[in-house]
Amino acid sequence: MKFSLNAQKLFADRQLNFLLAVNLLIVLVAIWLSHGQFVGIDNMQSMAAQLPEVALLALGIMLSMLSGNGGIDLSGVGLANLSGMIAALIVPKVVSGDNSPALFTALFCVIVVGSGLLGGLLNGFIIARLKLTPILCTLGTQLLFTGFAVALSNGASVHVDYVDPLSDIGNGTFFQVPIQFCIFIVAVVFLGWLLRRTPFGLRLYLMGTNQRAAFYAGIPRERMLILTYTMCGILASLAGLVSVSHTLSAKWDYGNSYLLIAILIAVMGGVNPAGGYGRIICVFFAATVLQFLSSLFNLLGVSQFFGDCAWGFLLLLSLAFAGGERVRSIFGLGVGRQQSGGKRPAGG
Repeated sequence: MKFSLNAQKLFADRQLNFLLAVNLLIVLVAIWLSHGQFVGIDNMQSMAAQLPEVALLALGIMLSMLSGNGGIDLSGVGLANLSGMIAALIVPKVVSGDNSPALFTALFCVIVVGSGLLGGLLNGFIIARLKLTPILCTLGTQLLFTGFAVALSNGASVHVDYVDPLSDIGNGTFFQVPIQFCIFIVAVVFLGWLLRRTPFGLRLYLMGTNQRAAFYAGIPRERMLILTYTMCGILASLAGLVSVSHTLSAKWDYGNSYLLIAILIAVMGGVNPAGGYGRIICVFFAATVLQFLSSLFNLLGVSQFFGDCAWGFLLLLSLAFAGGERVRSIFGLGVGRQQSGGKRPAGG
């Protein structure tokens, strides 16, 4: 009896099962077509190193969508580039990388993350206090951040001196695992805990599911929005740190296509754009699906245009497979809260 209940619980989330099945299918096909080269250590490290830049942005998209009321953060790419550029311009004037590599790296990381925090705080303040629609606000700040980056660099790429600790963030490994992938995993685990085990997560899901119920429950909506978009900014800055430390340069137009891919990952991972529903683990596996496909096409020499077509097909298939259940789950969550007084939605 206990085994049957556990099995039923395991297979209850159709979105997760779909993503796991697609991941497994792609890996098996890739191993067969590449004659085992796909799972070689070099290719595995390459995939793990490429994933975090876009996946960190997708986590920010997820958080903003969960808040409801049309929440979305379109400014992630611009803020990531601006954060890296500010650090690349300031830190060499303050600390010598040759004389103090550890201090150089620490200050670089602090400035990047601090810039992302301030940018996210700006988004949250405008959305929460000035009542501007999130899509319009973050579209405007995306242009603002990009404009600042262009002005600071005169449209050119800003070079970052080679410093071992800083370069290791984007190119080094920890027990054969790329360090930037470790950063991404830490972010996934932390956000999973935050959404699943803390009052902040419960409030965020309730806000996204039922704004009126959240109001009568006494949830401080403005403070929650500011905190949420501030975390989105920090995630964007981590993506900027990873990209700058990997390429040792910062440019205002780096990763222009990342925004659409990040939104694709979030939606394919089952996040409800209307708010109130989404699981970190599903977003993680949605990101790995796209990375596996991209790496397979690179190994086979297939055009990336075909890859874009495959991504679109997977998104439609994902929505068709799990969309109906998602709507029922969202409706059930809303009803469940009204009847039971606040049952926590799935967030981990």
